[in-house]
Amino acid sequence: MQELRDKVAVVTGGASGIGLALAHALLREGMAVVVADIEVAALDAAVADLASVGGTVAGIRTDVSDFNSVSELADEVYRIHGACHVLCNNAGVGAPSAKVWATTPNDWRWVFGVNVTGVVNGILAFVPRMLDAGHEGHIVNTSSPDGPISPLPSASVYAASKAAVSTLTECLAAQFQADGVALRASVFYPSGGLLRTGLWTAERTRPAELARERPRETTPMTPESLEEMAKQAGRELRWQPLDDLAHLVVAGIKDERFVMMLDLDQTAETLRTRAAAIEKGELPVTMSHPG
Repeated sequence: MQELRDKVAVVTGGASGIGLALAHALLREGMAVVVADIEVAALDAAVADLASVGGTVAGIRTDVSDFNSVSELADEVYRIHGACHVLCNNAGVGAPSAKVWATTPNDWRWVFGVNVTGVVNGILAFVPRMLDAGHEGHIVNTSSPDGPISPLPSASVYAASKAAVSTLTECLAAQFQADGVALRASVFYPSGGLLRTGLWTAERTRPAELARERPRETTPMTPESLEEMAKQAGRELRWQPLDDLAHLVVAGIKDERFVMMLDLDQTAETLRTRAAAIEKGELPVTMSHPG
């Protein structure tokens, strides 16, 4: 999709963090943007922020873990705009860090419900309509290097969910290619450094019915506490500007890149190291710190 102007984009989890940065970037490309998010107050603030840029923007409250909610989102998008050309399945959450055996069933239900089922619901609700329309289109699914590239042992629930997103997207893209349709799919890996996003405080959106069955055993980490720890250790953290990542996605859509990620040369080396361990039948991942 070389030309994005006057086309329609939908961004889930678009009221803050990477999603909001994506919405800004797509709006600046001349697209009409629909922002979907579960938090009404944040959604209203995001729409007001985006409207100051100019262009066409709307916000629709959506629970991506609920297919009916995502289907209603698609209904409204097609009622307003009659099309969707770019779908960014970006909404995501993370459970408390814990040993696998110290996680709870609701940790898995909640995280997989948003991170995996949420992506599937977006595909189920939008892709058939996009195929029927026959126009060019692009699906961008947000994963994480902490899953399929280099699994983060301390965040097993989150890592497993993002590995699933990557595999799902690879299957989707291969099917589009095999069928010769005008749609493309990409996996987006937020990368380049630490990210100031709502993932740090994702528990604020956790439904009461999916609350942890027992108290967490680790202290919640925040950007501020992480920076203080680094300062005491004499280190400076590298924070990745979210706007740069949004520009990466826009360029990736135009260039039809399957993988949207910074520092791909380093990623390739990581994967080669993992492959070498697997070839020897060894564990390819290690704990980077106690816990």
